[in-house]
Amino acid sequence: MTDFFFMHLRDEILLDPNPMHERLVADAAREGLLDVAYHTVDSPVGSLLLAATEEGLVKVAFDRQDHDAVLSELAASISPRILRAPSRFEEVVRQLAEYFDGERQTFDVPLDFRLARGFRRAVLDHLPEIAYGHTESYAQVAAAAGSPKAVRAVGTACALNPLPVVVPCHRVVRSDGSYGQYAGGEEAKRVLLTMEAA
Repeated sequence: MTDFFFMHLRDEILLDPNPMHERLVADAAREGLLDVAYHTVDSPVGSLLLAATEEGLVKVAFDRQDHDAVLSELAASISPRILRAPSRFEEVVRQLAEYFDGERQTFDVPLDFRLARGFRRAVLDHLPEIAYGHTESYAQVAAAAGSPKAVRAVGTACALNPLPVVVPCHRVVRSDGSYGQYAGGEEAKRVLLTMEAA
């Protein structure tokens, strides 16, 4: 009953928050029934879905990844107790706005890396070390992550990065300088790299 309630309630309250919904979120959090909070924000690369656990931001997803499908995946991999809770994301939203306005180069918010393990996690740990406005090749990232021959695995780690933009996989490019694949699409990657280069 509870699982069904949380997964289907979001469809009815997807629009502007209201006092009843805010009370529901507060009650669910107080009772320990809110495992994953989410919110969507507009950005220069389209609508972004933000999801967080008590530990920190756990997922950033682009519109082209189908936000409903992403929420279903989070329900299966973390918990079906999911509610839209915009107030939980005020700091993340503020930092994203500063980043897109060119006023911020790194993010300082708690992150939950439970969706990345092993070598993929090693790659994600390295990505914030790539300076704003700079890029590294997949081969350079493989070497930095401790497995110089794992170039394809770096590509997979970047493609499956659960926290794009915040953990900057867009700064990883092919050895010839071309963009390569990106979860948000090539245009989103171009926008981010062009913005940072400016």
